[in-house]
Amino acid sequence: MPAPTTALLRHAGFTLLEVLVALAIVGTALGASLRAVGSLTQNSNDLRASLMATWSAENRLSQIRMAKEWPPLGNRSFECPQGELALVCQESVFATPNPAFRRVEVSVVDAASPERRIIKLTQVVPNGL
Repeated sequence: MPAPTTALLRHAGFTLLEVLVALAIVGTALGASLRAVGSLTQNSNDLRASLMATWSAENRLSQIRMAKEWPPLGNRSFECPQGELALVCQESVFATPNPAFRRVEVSVVDAASPERRIIKLTQVVPNGL
């Protein structure tokens, strides 16, 4: 069996530059995939918070409808947690052009960051008397 020539031995592996370029490409791809997974996780958390906030607002509006409540004009805030999510409901009641109705707006905010409104629902309430 003939001995391998030095030209064949010289081209048997990868150069350091080729390995570094391959590592840079793989690193960029992994970084992009990590950002995508992080974005999906954040979107999932936001969707969950939005769903829970909607439940809280709907609960309050349902309470008003079921009790045939005539809410007083003005603003009030109260805690309306859902599971381990600490939420605060902010209720605003406004007069309407027809005195037999009032407009009720329920905004739900995160207790940790009250400047961030998650959802706002509005309902017109008739005077039940």
